[in-house]
Amino acid sequence: MFITVMFGAGCRELVNPWCSLVTLTAHLRQKGRVSPDATIGLLAEDGHLVILSRDLEEGASRAPSTGSALLQERGNYVLVQIIHGEGGAPTRYESLLENLDDWCPELADDLRWLSGLPTMGNRRRRRTGTRRGHQEQGPPSRPQRLGSLLSRTR
Repeated sequence: MFITVMFGAGCRELVNPWCSLVTLTAHLRQKGRVSPDATIGLLAEDGHLVILSRDLEEGASRAPSTGSALLQERGNYVLVQIIHGEGGAPTRYESLLENLDDWCPELADDLRWLSGLPTMGNRRRRRTGTRRGHQEQGPPSRPQRLGSLLSRTR
C-alpha cells in the first residue's frame, strides 16, 4: 500500500502509510520542510482533510496506530499546514503545494472554505470535513481531480 503526497513546487512523494503515525508525520514534516511543532494534515482528492495531529502522535486512546487506518490506498493527497488561531482567531489551513489555485482550484476552494474564507468558485458546496483519528465516510472519490493534477506536474 502507498499514497502520493504532493507539496512544494510540484514535488510528489510516494509514502507507505503502514508505518506508525509518529513516523509518517515526522517524514512528511521533514519532506515538506515544516517545523516539528506544526500541525499538518493531508487533503484528499475528494476534499476531506486528514489531520495528523499531536494527540494522534502521543497515542490517544482511540487513535489509530498507523496511517493506513486514515488514508485510502493509492490515494492522492496535498500536504496542508494547520495554523490554529490565537485570541479567538479562526484556524487557517494552508496548502504546502505551491500554486494550488492553478493546479486544482476545487481543492483550493475547499481549504478556503475550511478556513472560513469565501470561495472563488460558484459551484454548489459539497460536504467537506475532517478526519481525526477515525475513518469518515465522504462523497465518492473524484480521481480525475488530482489525477489531472498529477499529470500536469510530470
